[in-house]
Amino acid sequence: MRPRHLRRRGALAAAATTLAVLCAGQTLAAPRAAAAPVSTADQEVRTSTASEVHATQDTAARAIAAALTDPAWRQRVRQAALTSDEVAVTALADGDLRTTLAAADRRIAAAKGLAPDVGPLLRLRLGDPSMRGALTAGTQPWVAAATSDDGPVTAYDSRGRTHTLDAREAPARPVYVVDIDGSRALAAGLDVLHEELALRGVRSADPAPERARASAAAAGFWTTRVTAVSLSDDQEPWIKGDAEIYTLVTGFGHDGKVRVDPVDMPYLDNDGTVYRPQQILVNWSSYKYDLADAVMMEEDGSTNYRDLAKAIAAVLLTVTDQGAYVPLVNAVLDAIPDDWWTDDPDYVDSWYTLARTDNGTRHGARGNGWMTLEPYFVQEL
Repeated sequence: MRPRHLRRRGALAAAATTLAVLCAGQTLAAPRAAAAPVSTADQEVRTSTASEVHATQDTAARAIAAALTDPAWRQRVRQAALTSDEVAVTALADGDLRTTLAAADRRIAAAKGLAPDVGPLLRLRLGDPSMRGALTAGTQPWVAAATSDDGPVTAYDSRGRTHTLDAREAPARPVYVVDIDGSRALAAGLDVLHEELALRGVRSADPAPERARASAAAAGFWTTRVTAVSLSDDQEPWIKGDAEIYTLVTGFGHDGKVRVDPVDMPYLDNDGTVYRPQQILVNWSSYKYDLADAVMMEEDGSTNYRDLAKAIAAVLLTVTDQGAYVPLVNAVLDAIPDDWWTDDPDYVDSWYTLARTDNGTRHGARGNGWMTLEPYFVQEL
């Protein structure tokens, strides 16, 4: 499940309407942050990132398809695809194919701004459950890269021929989809985001759970916990897999400067499903005011986390503490240039002015999701 794309202007219009309701009676005296100008060099970097990731996935798909002429490899992949939702295809391969796929893993990591030791990122899966019967019966599969939400899908057969498929209707023939391990990429990407934001002067809690606990007062600290969360139907194409969702929690630190705390939400895979994670979303001991904002995003394959951190920091550093809380959702959305709204990173929804005392269901400004929140006090051991 991947939330439907939305251009920024539409997102901000919906957000403004919700903000007017939530903040009736409040005066937002501080000026809205202006988005930093996007240089031609930055645009080229982002285009290069997407192009490199997509081209590398496509190259991997063609190599895997060509290798299907080997009966042993064909059987190994078939068995793995039928018994697992995602196959670590680099580890499954051997010989020249493994060398090719390992090089592709490294190119994707570099393009996404991740460390070279992040590990294999390429994954292979069956495009749709409806294909299982044909694959089991021995129908020769094609191979495609999961590189586009909207356009036609290009699949390869073992002889190197291309086949154009409808992105909205799964074909009867089985298709192996070559994608990126979103969980691994997101976990590593949030580490990079944290490090880069801190390097650029924006405070940020480390997203890794074992390092995310802020220093608590003697008795403990207050948090906001997500007891239930759900996202709406999106009708996304079969070529795309599960979503990888994270939320950027923003507010003012005790020093009066804007901070961004990334929160990984790895369980949010499917639309129309209610998840009950009991997950801490906001650690109020890190914030000056008892209000914060949340922007929910989806990791897409061509997200470069160093570029994302740079763009967010450039805008948020222009927002100053005016002695009263200023919502920061618009600033975060403005920080993401228009040309990023095609396939990465996807904007899911946003929540303005989350309060420490919130206890109940809050719907997102975009109307694509809701969360049930409760105050939760973390006791010191």
